[in-house]
Amino acid sequence: MNKTLIIILGPTGTGKTDISIELAQMLNTVIISSDSRQVYKELKIGTATPSENDLAKVKHYMITNKSIYDYYSAGIYELEVLEILEDIFKINNTAVLAGGSGMYIDAVCKGIDILPDVEPELREKLTKQYKEEGIESLRFDLKRLDPEHYKIVDLNNPKRMLKALEVCIQTGKTYTSFLTNPNKLRNFNIIKIGIERDREELYERINNRVDLMIKQGLIEEAKQFHKDKHLNALNTVGYKELFPYFEGVYDLEEAIRLIKRNSRRYAKRQITWFKRDKEITWFHPKDKQAVINFISSNI
Repeated sequence: MNKTLIIILGPTGTGKTDISIELAQMLNTVIISSDSRQVYKELKIGTATPSENDLAKVKHYMITNKSIYDYYSAGIYELEVLEILEDIFKINNTAVLAGGSGMYIDAVCKGIDILPDVEPELREKLTKQYKEEGIESLRFDLKRLDPEHYKIVDLNNPKRMLKALEVCIQTGKTYTSFLTNPNKLRNFNIIKIGIERDREELYERINNRVDLMIKQGLIEEAKQFHKDKHLNALNTVGYKELFPYFEGVYDLEEAIRLIKRNSRRYAKRQITWFKRDKEITWFHPKDKQAVINFISSNI
């Protein structure tokens, strides 16, 4: 196989965009986004979608090409990206996949795990539990039934916790046990480059980026979709914290504090997810030449 997919990954706020653009320019190829929220055309500011200037430098795929009103999943993403790669590899030996959504990256590299069907009655029972007892109830049960998955799941995302709990209770096994990584054979090589920063440095960048998003108009952007807050696409850091502010639950200062806190927590979960993958070679974003040298010696 002489075709290579180069993956630039890491937690939010590390500086993946700049490195991926420079690399794609050097290789005269394209970038495919692996960000599960940047696919939505309505959500630009809060998802840190690359600027128009950045998008003009290199052709990008899977950026603002879906609507928040469309159903979308990692399984659909896998199929769409494989089709894109097939076309790219007809004219180029390399392509760059860049982003921080671990499940989307795994879908392209290994395929999606097949989960057992869940009885509707169980789903209804757990949904009722969530509505009556709140998200803490889901957290408690998941930590008890699958402590390993509890460590990496988004604890503020009831949909993902409900999905894991359904499988645990339906089968009597952990949700983690079904995440077998089917390792579907791919007809291209894969190089995984992780971009990391010291935690203090990363958290400062995340806080500063939230301040910048507010200045760029995040509040106005979120306000447009307040009526659609029930959509899965809007269960996203940067938006879900603003909806209670619009409803008078707390003030803007508290909303911004929560966005920063939840962004840092999200980065921490991303790090936990990626660190389990021993195929990733890690670099600081300042070590661009080291990244280029590593890739050059492996393609």
